[in-house]
Amino acid sequence: MNTHPNIIDSDTFYATLIAANERLSLEQSAELAMRLVFLLANQIGDAQTLANCIDIARKPFTQSHGEPQ
Repeated sequence: MNTHPNIIDSDTFYATLIAANERLSLEQSAELAMRLVFLLANQIGDAQTLANCIDIARKPFTQSHGEPQ
């Protein structure tokens, strides 16, 4: 799994992501994020890769609560 920056023109991607959230409530922004997660997960397609991504994304939250890594 690639955890190093790998987005070509990451500034444009970030600006597009921020713009997509403009004028949305917190609830709408959370829904947008979840929809984006499912769209990207569908593009990846591999369940093991997705599980690895979930583990890595969750790691900072579990470390602070003393849960096993």
